[in-house]
Amino acid sequence: MLKVQEIRELIKLIDQSNIDEFSYEYEGSKIKMKKHKEAAPQAVSVVEQVAQPVAAPPVQQAAPATPAQAVQAPAETAQDNLHKITSPMVGTFYSASSPDAPLYVNVGDKVKADTVVCIVEAMKLFNEIEAEVTGEVVEILVENGQLVEYGQPLFLVKA
Repeated sequence: MLKVQEIRELIKLIDQSNIDEFSYEYEGSKIKMKKHKEAAPQAVSVVEQVAQPVAAPPVQQAAPATPAQAVQAPAETAQDNLHKITSPMVGTFYSASSPDAPLYVNVGDKVKADTVVCIVEAMKLFNEIEAEVTGEVVEILVENGQLVEYGQPLFLVKA
């Protein structure tokens, strides 16, 4: 049976590689990991396709729609420059060590690579998640107590 730390290292290695799917079986224990493809560009194109037919018939409304799309593109580019702290496993996200304890981080807090930003609880194990980058927390993407998936972005950090 693999230890939690060994599984974490496997997840990091697979995440950094070009492998999309990984399976491991030893003495009756099985581990299977799959990467999720980023779907954000597809969602943006669907939004544009829906928005264009509505805005196309009136000529006056079609012109303002183009600058709005142009304004949206730089915002996405700025967000692409942010570091995403992702969940290394499936589990429950906790923003503090206990309900009455202060939050690990808030928006605007400065973090270092070894700063604990949250806990992800999986199978009764509480795993501290570190920032892995030095910078400022720009956005917290999940709520306390929310179930998170492997690879799901939890925080955005401006490095």
